[in-house]
Amino acid sequence: MDRKSLRAQRLRHFNPNGVGLRNGRFIGLPFHEAESEVVIQSIPWDVTVSYGAGTAQGPDMVLEASGQLDLEDPVVENAWTLGVFVRPSSVKVADQSAALRIKSEFHIESLESGLRTDRSIEILEDINAACDALHEQVYQDSKHILKLGQIPAVLGGDHSTPYGLIRALNEQFPEMGILQIDAHMDLRSAYEGFVWSHASIFHNVMHRLPIARLVQVGIRDYCEEEWTLASSDTDRFKVFRDRDIRQGQFQGKSIASIWQEVVDALPKEVYVSFDIDGLDPSLCPGTGTPVPGGLSYAEANALLDLIVDSGRTIVGFDVCEVAGNVDWDGNVGARILYRLANLAGHSQGRI
Repeated sequence: MDRKSLRAQRLRHFNPNGVGLRNGRFIGLPFHEAESEVVIQSIPWDVTVSYGAGTAQGPDMVLEASGQLDLEDPVVENAWTLGVFVRPSSVKVADQSAALRIKSEFHIESLESGLRTDRSIEILEDINAACDALHEQVYQDSKHILKLGQIPAVLGGDHSTPYGLIRALNEQFPEMGILQIDAHMDLRSAYEGFVWSHASIFHNVMHRLPIARLVQVGIRDYCEEEWTLASSDTDRFKVFRDRDIRQGQFQGKSIASIWQEVVDALPKEVYVSFDIDGLDPSLCPGTGTPVPGGLSYAEANALLDLIVDSGRTIVGFDVCEVAGNVDWDGNVGARILYRLANLAGHSQGRI
């Protein structure tokens, strides 16, 4: 029996208008992983964060908050029948992250005080090796999900966590581009000595993988190194800074026309990387590196809708850097995650 038939059996006993079920699954949906079209890996990891920690708790917060979401999607009819499954966080990975975070903080404090000790160097080597292993595991898990014909995604954790997913998808979709919604460019090389720093995710992606194009939206905090890198290769990098977006609006451009420019810069196949701090920080006050400005919830949804309306395909996605509290940060993160899953499935003709 195929996945769709298995889901149909589950739905006979499921009331989409009823009370949100606390069954340990995303939005209380009745599906198991094998029956779902979208499989989301929870990665409770925030070892290299450079300011506020807590994003390792993001996946659990999103899963808990999701139980109070309603199921209707304004664009995708009967979206809740698609089958979206969020894997529970690994206790082993969470414990490893917590232990390494203590070491990471010692290393960062050593750097900031100008005293780089032998212990700090040893810690750095240990953390880089642990991050290597994590990314390899995410890569292998993502390849398995793809082999089964499902759509893979990542729920972080910090923004370093989806590298293995992007690598696996790029092997299957060599012409894919990336839409990055973010306050930061994340193009620093081995920031603070961490090869896999959350601030280095797209430096690693663009230097290690043959990604056709990276389109960044909402950027408002970056350094000279990052801006120089993006400006030096305009064929592969397209940056829509928050300042540029707002100045365009002040001069009379509509957000619809600006979003059309963003979508026009993307290839046919798109991976969406959604750092929650790309939103206005009133929507994500607990995230580790909040920056004034950013997209409203409506603006973000309009951009995501337009990708699908344009005929492009969302091949995979991540949502990262959720932290703070369940009632607000987790709530917003769950809604973004659900919309991305629905739109990815819709763009691939699965719903």
